[in-house]
Amino acid sequence: MPNPFDNANRLLDLIQSHRVTATVYVAAKLGLADLMRHGPVSLNDLVAATKVDRRALERLLTALITIGICLRTEDQRYLLSEIGAALDGEAAYSFKNWAIFEGEMLLKAWGGMLVSIKSGKTAAELLGFNSSFDMMARSPENIGIFNAAMADLTRSVTPAVVAAVDFSRFKHLMDVGGGTGELLAAVARKNPSLRGTVFDLPRCAEAAVAHLERTGVKHRVSFAAGDFFRSVPAGADAIILKSVIHDWDDARSGIVLANCRKALAADGTLLLVERIMPKAPAVDAEHMSHAMSDLNMLRGPGGAERTEVQYRKLLESAGFRWKATHAAGRFGVIETAVAR
Repeated sequence: MPNPFDNANRLLDLIQSHRVTATVYVAAKLGLADLMRHGPVSLNDLVAATKVDRRALERLLTALITIGICLRTEDQRYLLSEIGAALDGEAAYSFKNWAIFEGEMLLKAWGGMLVSIKSGKTAAELLGFNSSFDMMARSPENIGIFNAAMADLTRSVTPAVVAAVDFSRFKHLMDVGGGTGELLAAVARKNPSLRGTVFDLPRCAEAAVAHLERTGVKHRVSFAAGDFFRSVPAGADAIILKSVIHDWDDARSGIVLANCRKALAADGTLLLVERIMPKAPAVDAEHMSHAMSDLNMLRGPGGAERTEVQYRKLLESAGFRWKATHAAGRFGVIETAVAR
């Protein structure tokens, strides 16, 4: 049975966990995983490549060893662990861009969480902006960091989404709020007869078109610019939204969903890819991931992670009928039909 001292130390580790985030961020920013991509690298070579202080880098690498990002060989060279390999920008499921997003944007924003808890307002609202996206639009650099991070996250969940849903039954799939087209390009590659449209703000166009061309689906998948709060283009028999509705409160979510309903025919399908909050939260890695994301929505765009019941209620209010919820890793895919 753990004694009080052990429990206190476990709490201390949780309190200090922001240090782990900062350490991983610095490693990502310096590109250490990229430098170790092909095998063990000496400290001298890492110093030469990163142009940082030798002793300071050695201390950073020691910290990275203790959290499982890299290893040190007997001849004092450094190599990536299996976990650390995901910090390589060219890894199939890289989180390098997400680490930079956490370190440069979220870590700073979370410093004001107390104010958001007291007021119920987001960081952007407290500064007089309508939303965090409006505030971010003032900084092209932050937009780039955000889009790259979202692509990392989408890429990590895409295989589970593709496996969870039979997309071959659709003729034309539209990804509303589809960003750089990461999800739709993967779905299209798995379904050669599928046509698609990535719908998002104009600022996403260049990156999306480049990605669609790079993945070989540009002849079947196009980009359409617009604002889903104003309208959603018609023509698709299915619409998918990944991590869109959780960004917004019920009122704004209702507008987006209602516009999707208007764009779909009577036999259309709407798919939501979202984290689904547990009915009874417990000490569980997935539950913690969802709860932390929920707080991030509170501090950031102003939305929330919701339970399945809450999503179903929101969807029914917008004119959709729940059909099924498919497990997709840490996410769920809620499949709905147009209500009649």
